[in-house]
Amino acid sequence: MTFRNSESDPNIDKRFVLTGKALSVSTPAIMGVLNVTPDSFSDGGSFNTVEQACVRINEMVEEGASIIDIGGESTRPGSDTVPEQVELERVVPVIKQAVREFPDVMFSVDTTKYNVARQALENGVQMVNDVSGLQTSPGLADLCAEHGAVLVIMHSRGTPKTMQNQPEYEDVVGEVLHFLKEKVQWAKNRGVCEIVIDPGIGFGKTLEHNLEIIRHLSTFTDSGYPLLMGVSRKSVIGKILADEKGPRPVDNRLAGSLALQYHALIHGAAILRVHDVRQAKDILMIYRAVTGLSS
Repeated sequence: MTFRNSESDPNIDKRFVLTGKALSVSTPAIMGVLNVTPDSFSDGGSFNTVEQACVRINEMVEEGASIIDIGGESTRPGSDTVPEQVELERVVPVIKQAVREFPDVMFSVDTTKYNVARQALENGVQMVNDVSGLQTSPGLADLCAEHGAVLVIMHSRGTPKTMQNQPEYEDVVGEVLHFLKEKVQWAKNRGVCEIVIDPGIGFGKTLEHNLEIIRHLSTFTDSGYPLLMGVSRKSVIGKILADEKGPRPVDNRLAGSLALQYHALIHGAAILRVHDVRQAKDILMIYRAVTGLSS
């Protein structure tokens, strides 16, 4: 597997090559969200069986997802940590079946736990999406290096249970970027070659913190590493679109999600992590047509 980033040569094609699969990040890609949990903020409880999960994977692939991100622990604000064994029982059977049924699809595991990531990688997953940014399990870097896997390093502050308890920053863009650069260097020193960064919209940040990051996305894309943006259906959208009844409900945030995703594309995002794959693929096709970017 190879990955080359623009720090070495900004003109080369950036491409992950994984066990016969290839995902170009020189043109943006869509990561479909699959929560095999009872309590995720958007689709918790919808895909709790292996059969339901594989049906949903098939739908997302047909709609245009290049990556499927499988998670067994909710990270919505206020959520409790799930015991390791419970998370394993949720994700591993789905991963085993999905890798068999969809051999040409790239799979990611959304976890902060070493053993969950290890079993996922051993069963054919090619990417680890760590929302703690190596704070919970620094050994995830060693795992990704050992398996030649892609590591997504996301910025967060605190745990999902506490992260929205009055988060404070003096310079949110600078502090998040500094954190990501430090963790990237740590991962590189451990032998990880394939790294994606994520500023962590909604993870330990107020509405204004999130908006400040979104206004300065080019600061992150200029780092030379592919930028993953996960804004789909998040509370930042609900708060922006709030009315006298309160924040916009989760199931009525599609237009806001698409607006922020298109903004992310314009400012260089390489991967969009989304719930609504077909609609995200539509805006990606529009973006490619407008910019003249090949598919």
